[in-house]
Amino acid sequence: MACSVRCTGKNIVRSLLFTAAIVFGVACGHRDQAQSLQAAPSASATGAVVIHEPPKLTSIETDKVDALGKPIRVACVTCHTARVGQKLPTSPDDLRDFHQGLVFKHGDNTCANCHVLGAQDSLRLADGRLIPMREAMTLCGQCHGSQLRDYKKGAHGGMSGHWDLASGGRLRNHCVDCHDPHAPKFVPSTPVLPPRDLKLGPPIPHQAGPAIPKLSTEGAHP
Repeated sequence: MACSVRCTGKNIVRSLLFTAAIVFGVACGHRDQAQSLQAAPSASATGAVVIHEPPKLTSIETDKVDALGKPIRVACVTCHTARVGQKLPTSPDDLRDFHQGLVFKHGDNTCANCHVLGAQDSLRLADGRLIPMREAMTLCGQCHGSQLRDYKKGAHGGMSGHWDLASGGRLRNHCVDCHDPHAPKFVPSTPVLPPRDLKLGPPIPHQAGPAIPKLSTEGAHP
């Protein structure tokens, strides 16, 4: 009798384990199947990393538009090669004919710290060397070394394309894609979609942007 009970108990356990295995297999589908690892990408199969060159580096937007309604831009050298000033201004307040309304908030720098008289398509480094305007990132990195370091590691600046260069190329943003070199402080903005949470009440409208959810006090402890 005892043997019969033990055998019956074993059969029940086996049946339960078999049923559980079937249920687990159906629930997981193919996810519990062994997956073969892909071969490591070849070192020679690398995509090109290109740094974007914003039009604002070499041209200025006008108040005219083209047939598609886009603002017409004029190259900086169009005017600066025809007219060369006697000296560089020290601040936007000294400007009389061009670039009216220019806002300058960039520490203690002056125009001559970066710009070159008679060579507006070039920039001056701190050691006096001249570089093309498109290499402005080198100039920025002289003071903003930590940001440039993060940029080189991919943690600053943003990009599009492939993270894995074995799959394709990558287009990286330039400093001036996001920062105005004359007033580089990044302007904060209100999120388009406000956060939602179980503890957040209905949104309350405000004039500066989209509705901001109000924190619910329900269930809060004093």
